[in-house]
Amino acid sequence: MQAQRSFVTLTGGRCSFMTTYVVKEFDVMSVAKFFAVLGLVWGFLMGLLMVFGAGTMAAAMGAGALGAGIGIAGLVIMIIIGGIGGFIGGALITIIYNLVLGVMGGIVVDLEAKQ
Repeated sequence: MQAQRSFVTLTGGRCSFMTTYVVKEFDVMSVAKFFAVLGLVWGFLMGLLMVFGAGTMAAAMGAGALGAGIGIAGLVIMIIIGGIGGFIGGALITIIYNLVLGVMGGIVVDLEAKQ
């Protein structure tokens, strides 16, 4: 990030310093890891739906143990797919985003110093 300018604002009797930065690019690996964790959580939630759905269907059909096994396998598979898909998706999105930012010149962000 590059600092562009600093200015002082008075808010409610307090003085705060704002600095404007320009974000030129995002680190691909850090964003991909974030999306991988987000994908793991999403996969877990979707896997829970599969567990309950498979358990309910198996109970209705009279095969309770089979439904539980299928549901747990679905939970594990959804967690793995969510993590891998999140990582790959996050990396691709970041690469494309960095290319667009290179053409645009960056994103301007105003940050305030915490006191």
